[in-house]
Amino acid sequence: MAAAGAVPATSAAPPCGTTPYNLLPSTLPNITIFNPWCDPTSADPTATFASLDGSTVYAGIIDDSPAGGFTAGGQSAYRVEVPRHWNGTLVMFAHGYAGTGTTVGVDDATLRQYYVDHGFAWAASSYAMNGYDVGTGVVDTHDLLEAFPSITGHRPRSVLMSGLSMGGAITAVEIEHYRNTFVGAMPYCGVIGGNDLFNFFLGANVTAAAVTGTSISFPSVSGAAAYAPTYDAQVLSELPKLGISTTSPHTTDLTALGREWANAVEHQSGGIRPGFASAISYWDAPGFPSGSQLPFLFGLYPGLTGGGIGYLTGNVTDNTRTFYDFSPRPGYFDPGSLELNEQALRVSRTVPFSTDPTATELPDVTGTPGIPVVSVHGIGDLFVPFSMEQDYARLADAHGQGYLFVSRAIREVGHCDYTQPELQSAFASLVNWIHTGQRAAGDNILDPRAVSSPTFGCRFTVGPHPAFQGVACPTGGDRGQQDGQGQNQQGD
Repeated sequence: MAAAGAVPATSAAPPCGTTPYNLLPSTLPNITIFNPWCDPTSADPTATFASLDGSTVYAGIIDDSPAGGFTAGGQSAYRVEVPRHWNGTLVMFAHGYAGTGTTVGVDDATLRQYYVDHGFAWAASSYAMNGYDVGTGVVDTHDLLEAFPSITGHRPRSVLMSGLSMGGAITAVEIEHYRNTFVGAMPYCGVIGGNDLFNFFLGANVTAAAVTGTSISFPSVSGAAAYAPTYDAQVLSELPKLGISTTSPHTTDLTALGREWANAVEHQSGGIRPGFASAISYWDAPGFPSGSQLPFLFGLYPGLTGGGIGYLTGNVTDNTRTFYDFSPRPGYFDPGSLELNEQALRVSRTVPFSTDPTATELPDVTGTPGIPVVSVHGIGDLFVPFSMEQDYARLADAHGQGYLFVSRAIREVGHCDYTQPELQSAFASLVNWIHTGQRAAGDNILDPRAVSSPTFGCRFTVGPHPAFQGVACPTGGDRGQQDGQGQNQQGD
């Protein structure tokens, strides 16, 4: 779907002022657009978005024609920045999940200052609507790329794709669907494993019910609202048996059953790895989704949403062939796993996936990048688990393209909580790979021995991540060889 047009950057835009003056109407019902000329990070509501170091900033609205299917069309805001000494490369940036609110807005690229300092232009779209809608994000990002020459008067010599969280899924689909458009990609904390994200949330909940002997249900989407109070009560009855409190201050002191459940979550989210105790404690805290009394991992039970965080008309999850591993260490089989797998609730997917992002809000990821990809992911992230990296690596290997995918593990437990040096290093290595053909360095994420090493993730972790608790990383010259592997599955 081509961009139908863009408001020229030089045209008069509503002034930034009090909140109503910062909101523009959309052609979609009940949607408003945060004025992309205004700076949402400033305490001054009249502040406009300022350029960096003599760069040129463009902002406006792109009007999309409807695409059919689930993609809504409508209008999306954009922001573009071209440095004074542009090197001819454009980075398209895809933001992450922004909730289900009715106001859409543009997020600045996380590496904005680095891009401008090093001569890279960047462009970002708000998308036409919020929600976990990967398809609309893909289409709107591509529309902005097509509009870039008319917006700026310049045509890029090469284009990179980057995005975080849901924007990582958009990145993966963008490069797979729009072939011969990009020369490289850098997702981070990304849902590059595609729709397996919601299978992870499903698994965390059905295994908790299995170990505690709780009989839960998985209603149709139409029956989810009625079931929600019952499910909340069922989870609250499970938590003491697991050793998880919802009182303030929150504590996690896992019981024997709780440790079995945590083992299953650890295996499903990336395998036995350092720092997981701090990760499970961090993500057991209540409050997300906003205001929920349940711990995070229980607040996103797909049986209340069908997956897609409340956005779909059916269920995207499927665990009919999943074996949940409760063993406490790699290579060890726990006979109790058999019984618990028999007790775990099984559900089947009812929503089809498609490789066409204009046809569905959850397009499929195939693992065929065709270009160099450097991905960054926290090993304790349970919002978008580390297993997303492994899923994509296996898909790429299966298609003979594993050599094009490099993953870097970061020792952090939050979501997208990376330092600038961690992201800058990954981006610089991607650019060097593209220019020289020298494959970027990465971690060996598919070898359970490497992943379970006490110092896994040390190689590319730079700076403090205080919530992560694990063995201290080596210092000095030993850092690069911290786990005896130090390379991705195909080597550096």
